[in-house]
Amino acid sequence: MSADTVTTANPNVFDASSLTALKRQVKGGDPKALKAVAQQFEALFLQMVLKSMRDAIPREGLLDSDQSRMYESLLDQQMAQVLGSKGGGTGLAAMIEKQLLQQNPEPQVFDGPLPLSPPTRFFRFSEGKMIPLSNKVNQVPLPLPGLPPIRNSPGPGSAIDPAVTGDGANPTAIAGEFANRLWPAAAEAARATGIPAHFMVAQAALETGWGKSELRHADGSPSFNVFGIKAGRNWQGPVVESTTTEYVNGVAQKQLERFRAYGSYAEAFRDYSSVLSANPRYASVLGNQDAGGFARGLQRAGYATDPMYAAKLERIIGGATLRQVLAG
Repeated sequence: MSADTVTTANPNVFDASSLTALKRQVKGGDPKALKAVAQQFEALFLQMVLKSMRDAIPREGLLDSDQSRMYESLLDQQMAQVLGSKGGGTGLAAMIEKQLLQQNPEPQVFDGPLPLSPPTRFFRFSEGKMIPLSNKVNQVPLPLPGLPPIRNSPGPGSAIDPAVTGDGANPTAIAGEFANRLWPAAAEAARATGIPAHFMVAQAALETGWGKSELRHADGSPSFNVFGIKAGRNWQGPVVESTTTEYVNGVAQKQLERFRAYGSYAEAFRDYSSVLSANPRYASVLGNQDAGGFARGLQRAGYATDPMYAAKLERIIGGATLRQVLAG
């Protein structure tokens, strides 16, 4: 069976290949496959219900044997398939299909040029504008490996475009100005960590709402902490206090926290690089060229308490705003 074939046979709880096919079909996001998966899950559930019912019935007599139980099992599988797939079922399949479709929206068609293939684009930053380089001075390579497709909607809690809209300004202009400020420091950190510069710019955008919520001192001066790094007991440098949202057992709570403060974005990026390099938990993050792997690596390492942190970061890296900024 090919990877694109939608499995329609009733799944068996002891069939490992059938369970693997279910997982593959869900990851593919094909609406037809999701519908089939939902129906198969309901059929499997009904099969387990029928089996529990059979087990609860006392068995005795001449017709009770291993062979008769085997045929009863086959009958139950067929009944579960008919009830779950053809007879309307219990409604469980429809509920599962709806939830799967929400988690796997259809990708949006994007007709514009995408900087996804060689030759590598080079940019420098001058007078607040990103322009192509025409000489060999201060070239900064901008690799863009495997950007995920643009979705119809960014999803709950995402900071892709909402973070830079709402005041009538051009979102791309705001994001471009923010990226211009950070890019030299991001390029330096990319050489030290092997993490693509635009991954780190995207993370800074998530942490600060594209610069609109940068941590500041009481007098309004910038802290340059664009990664939300807290000031622990071992931190000897300046600090800034701010109210932040933390998730405790999955529940969002507002807390007053102390964060590290720096003298420049370059210093902030160097400290960010040092934090990742010094902690073995971030070993999978360093040098990671895959947007999803980078985001999930930070999540697994406990970089943030937000359970949606990796999903939000991955959406920003592959989102329309950053694409337009990188395209100039």
